[in-house]
Amino acid sequence: MDYIEVCMEITPFKEEYAELVIAMTDEVGFESFSVEAPYLKGYIPQKDFSAHRLKCVLSYFDNGGDFGLSYTYSLIPSQNWNRIWEANFDPIVIGNLCTVKAGFHKGLPLTKYNIRIDPKMAFGTGHHQTTSLMIRTMLQMKFRGKQVLDMGTGTGILAILAAKMGAGRPVHAIDIDRTAADSATENSRRNRLAGAIKVVCGDASLIQTGKYDVILANINRNILLEDLSTYSRGMRPDGCLLCSGFYTEDIPLLEKEASRCGLRKVSQESEDNWAVVRFAKE
Repeated sequence: MDYIEVCMEITPFKEEYAELVIAMTDEVGFESFSVEAPYLKGYIPQKDFSAHRLKCVLSYFDNGGDFGLSYTYSLIPSQNWNRIWEANFDPIVIGNLCTVKAGFHKGLPLTKYNIRIDPKMAFGTGHHQTTSLMIRTMLQMKFRGKQVLDMGTGTGILAILAAKMGAGRPVHAIDIDRTAADSATENSRRNRLAGAIKVVCGDASLIQTGKYDVILANINRNILLEDLSTYSRGMRPDGCLLCSGFYTEDIPLLEKEASRCGLRKVSQESEDNWAVVRFAKE
């Protein structure tokens, strides 16, 4: 399938501005986005693309505001698409404990937990630091028998790792993007975990009250702030929320909201100014 890539330059660039653009362009029909600051790139099947509709929607940002936006678009022939996501997907290798790779990665070490995924259109923004931070912290935790939710599952990496680490079955995985949810389902099967992971397309409103021992959320700061109270309600007493997808300077803001929701910060780590924080339910 041929795709149209819409390259939107955001000036000045901030993650929250990119999230606002994503929210405002819902009707354009993008299947996925990638963030390569200062650019937000959106991908839509050529058959669904309308230059007029795109112009009308993005004209919203022509009236001043906190940031400026300009854009260009170009055709990505189907025969080139695999090369694009392959070029943007680096394997993750954490010591002798965990490897996350695609089928085209060769010569990587065999570790305790080996996860094979096919990113395709659901590969997200390419922020490998947040994924590796989540994985490193998960590897220090105990999952056996625990009920786990992977919120904003994307390709399903964290849900797959939780299942491989012995989490109670099924591990629940939720993503608001249908392409991502389908990708996570496919990757669960690829790792022989079809019966161990239940993937649902939707948002935080699907979280069941008092259901989870561990909630994993590798999502951006604004969504975390909005949904922290829902996550807290979904956790059992002494439950754990492990979250990433934000910068170290965002931690005080998240910690304040988490405290309001009955969550206490237990630990934090960072890599290249990206952060992961572990909260416990009081």
